[in-house]
Amino acid sequence: MAATEPQPNLRQRRKEQRTPSDETITSNVEEDLPKRDEVVWGKTPGGEVFRVPTTHDVLTLFHPGYPKSHIDLFNLALLGLQIVLYLTLSRTASQVFFLFYFAFWRAAYDVGLGWVLTKQSKRKWIVREVQRLGWLDEKRRPEVRQWIKKQLAGKMGKDYSFDELPLEYNTWLLYRQLVDIILLNDFLAYCMFAFSCFRVPEGLSMTVHVMRWIGGIALIAFNLWVKTEAHNVVKDYGWYWGDVFFQRGALVFDGVFELAPHPMYSVGYAGYYGLSLIVGSYAVLFVSLAGHAAQFGFLVFFENPHIERTYGQRKPLAQRSPLLPKASRKLEDVPETRARQSSVSSVASTESPTPAATEGDTATESEEVYTETETEQELDRASSIKSKRNSLGLSVSSREDISRKHSKRVQAMSTHDLFHRYFRQDTVFLNNIDLFRSSDFQLVLVMAYAATLVFVPSLSSPGGALALHGVHALVWCLFHSFGLGLVLRAQSQSKFLVRHYLKHYHYPQGDRGEGAVQEAFRNWKAIYNLSMTMTYVSFAGLAWKTYTVPQQWTAGNELLRHTLGVIMIGLHIWSTLESYEVLGLFGWFFGDFFIEDFPSHLEYTGIYRYLNNPEVFSGAAFFGLALISGSKLVFALAVVRLLSQWWFLSKVENPHMRKLYGDSIRSDAGFVKVIKKVAQKNARLLESRAGRHAPEIKRVAREVKGTFDKVYEETAEAVEEFLAKSRPKISGVMQDTKVMLQQSRERLVISRVASDLSAYDTKKYNVSLVPSADGTYRFHLGEPIRVKWRAPLRHSRKDWIGIYRVGANQSNLVTKTSSLGMWVPVHDDEWDGDIPLSLHAPKTAEPGSPTVEEGEVVFRSGALPWRTGRYEVRYHHDGKYNVMGLDGPFEVVDRPSKLDFASVRETLMHIVPLCLDMDPSLIPQSCKPQDAHTNTGPVEDEERVAEAETDGRDPDDFRFWSERQAKRISLAVEQAFDVELTPELIVADANLSALAHRILVSKELLSD
Repeated sequence: MAATEPQPNLRQRRKEQRTPSDETITSNVEEDLPKRDEVVWGKTPGGEVFRVPTTHDVLTLFHPGYPKSHIDLFNLALLGLQIVLYLTLSRTASQVFFLFYFAFWRAAYDVGLGWVLTKQSKRKWIVREVQRLGWLDEKRRPEVRQWIKKQLAGKMGKDYSFDELPLEYNTWLLYRQLVDIILLNDFLAYCMFAFSCFRVPEGLSMTVHVMRWIGGIALIAFNLWVKTEAHNVVKDYGWYWGDVFFQRGALVFDGVFELAPHPMYSVGYAGYYGLSLIVGSYAVLFVSLAGHAAQFGFLVFFENPHIERTYGQRKPLAQRSPLLPKASRKLEDVPETRARQSSVSSVASTESPTPAATEGDTATESEEVYTETETEQELDRASSIKSKRNSLGLSVSSREDISRKHSKRVQAMSTHDLFHRYFRQDTVFLNNIDLFRSSDFQLVLVMAYAATLVFVPSLSSPGGALALHGVHALVWCLFHSFGLGLVLRAQSQSKFLVRHYLKHYHYPQGDRGEGAVQEAFRNWKAIYNLSMTMTYVSFAGLAWKTYTVPQQWTAGNELLRHTLGVIMIGLHIWSTLESYEVLGLFGWFFGDFFIEDFPSHLEYTGIYRYLNNPEVFSGAAFFGLALISGSKLVFALAVVRLLSQWWFLSKVENPHMRKLYGDSIRSDAGFVKVIKKVAQKNARLLESRAGRHAPEIKRVAREVKGTFDKVYEETAEAVEEFLAKSRPKISGVMQDTKVMLQQSRERLVISRVASDLSAYDTKKYNVSLVPSADGTYRFHLGEPIRVKWRAPLRHSRKDWIGIYRVGANQSNLVTKTSSLGMWVPVHDDEWDGDIPLSLHAPKTAEPGSPTVEEGEVVFRSGALPWRTGRYEVRYHHDGKYNVMGLDGPFEVVDRPSKLDFASVRETLMHIVPLCLDMDPSLIPQSCKPQDAHTNTGPVEDEERVAEAETDGRDPDDFRFWSERQAKRISLAVEQAFDVELTPELIVADANLSALAHRILVSKELLSD
């Protein structure tokens, strides 16, 4: 996990912007006001604007008043066939048939639709296929077009005009028909399978049976309510993924979408489990879990990436801006401010991988070739960010003179630099662990001792060993919540930890207390992570000691306990990851208790949109382990863990939040607001029907609420009084550094060769490199490489050109090693990522026309080799490995003539912009191209520095869109200077002069 800088999420909880759903429910009169029909406008990717006609939902399929198209009749026939088969097949045959039938439709939904929608989202594949096949072209396929028009027009309203609407919209309507077939058959197949598995469980009392039915019916009703409310919010446009085809304004997610993340895919499947309860079958339960998991796969692999592509905004890394003036604390008359800020929210995105034709393993046994085929983490950084940092001024060049001229200005700290001052690849559980850090080594050592106690045979009685493990788990649990909680509360109230270090340790003069704050926070992070890890390890050890493998899994509730236990552990892991994604390192380690320099904000995003304290889910794994082990002792400790976590939230974290933000903290999270809305709506309905008994009902409700409030207050006071009697103190040591340099390696491939080479004249193929700017075949790292090609007119449209290291392939006829992403298609429109589309047939020669075709391709970014060396280019036939032409060698080089500040910085000025794809918004001001009509030299440099100062940016600062760009710079620095710097260090510096100094210092320290 890369070290990342803060952005406004939670624990910098930015003040939320209220939406109508956040306010008190309006009066009945207000709700019942008639709504005027609004004209909805759509826009195609090509820019065509059109009026979106009214659509009808899928239930009209069963309404006799609506006409039925041929597709509707086919759908109804499939549904009717399922019912007939259910009634005619034997019970066992029905179970087998509908299990596989449901699996087919579920795969058609989650795999089939997901694959098609992904291609449509990326390349508008569905629309292009309809265009290619001519289904809606009146000249090419008039009969097909007329049939489709008839199918669609019959299902639409009077405002629909097939001929006037764009191709994208009509294609979407046609696609909806396919979706309706899949969704309805998927749902009915599941129901038929569940009904065929119906049984009455034996050995249960009548009360349990009644509760089972009530619970099942309630879950099904809840499922229907969620789906209905979700459809009311997103309408047919969102329900059928309309934004994959055309735009209709931004989607607004409120109402039930504040209840839970992705309610249609999460709580919207509660009916699966309700029906499992009713039919009393483990088979139905596990099929429900598998179907639900497949739906989450659809969400993860299609919907989330599509939402990010369509509505997401890329934000650069390492962006700098001076911190706002501080106003709440004074130290030597320097104002500072209280702050609470989160770290970073990472959004995963995937670039197109290398095509199958170029996958492989090793090319040679020598040096590895770096490429960028792996998945990257696109890190959103939303800080306000760009700092002023003085040039380090060690060169004799004119730029150095300019830097020295401005070096006397007071440097303003930025959030980016402040974050990297306090966080350096900190270990979270076992993530980022480095055994050469003393704190990490101690963590592993303590865990090893704990694991040894669990697995080594006990020398005492079984009861004594169990008691030992119980006490061990209890002590860590109490220490983590109460011990560290009291220390953290003292830090909030009186700066206890910082005062401790100021009192006992010496810090340099003029430090102004920053050393004490950093050391206190560094040691706090180590202690907190050790305590949290050991809490889980000790609890898991106790569960293991009490666990026995069931002899008969289907007897009693053994299988149910294990299933629910695993689900609760999974819920715990998910909620923890979601919380960390919002909080980042800053929030995870309670940075706002120590660091007062970050600007304070309130914002509720991610899981915090739905819950104020998702930490309550952190007890789910403990109860899951209690269910799996079946031990009362483990269950009792899970209860203690839950109560201690509740005390920590109510007595430590919440008071600190109120201290920082006061009344700006919201009272109700999205989940609570939705429940309150539903409750108030039903309360008004109940009150209207209760008549004269309404006041009595209100009085009883108030009394019950008062009783619960009184019990809550008395319990809190008792726990507080108990904890006040003991207050442990603890200290530790932690040093943070992490080296993460990943290298891609070549992979062995099974070469695919074409069988039609005899039909092509290889002499007509040619590929040639275009020399670099200096007229040679020597290219800098990251410099675009242009290649000209010539081929017969009827050559395959799937031809491609790859770059390989010289000597990697022994044959000039067939390539037997992977290009590792260093490839480009000859015709880019013929490829969808790594899949050839074959949209166009090879050209045919006409009399008098040329018999060859020529063109040029450019290798950029990830298609370039990012290691120095000698390479060659190869032209391949038909998406396979047959070599039709090659050229080379050419060299990739980048080494400075001498090692001083001026030379190193000058080399970086060439490397960094190329690694950043020459993006003007990312590259340093000092590296931007100069106007040819202006003078160059020291005077212009000074003007450009002054211009950079006006926007608060050091002219040597640069930024990133993704970690991949930082990896490029890291690798380029290693190639140019023989200095290994991790991408995290590149992101932390993000400045040419700072990076040049770091390289020079490293060379000096590592020189013989």
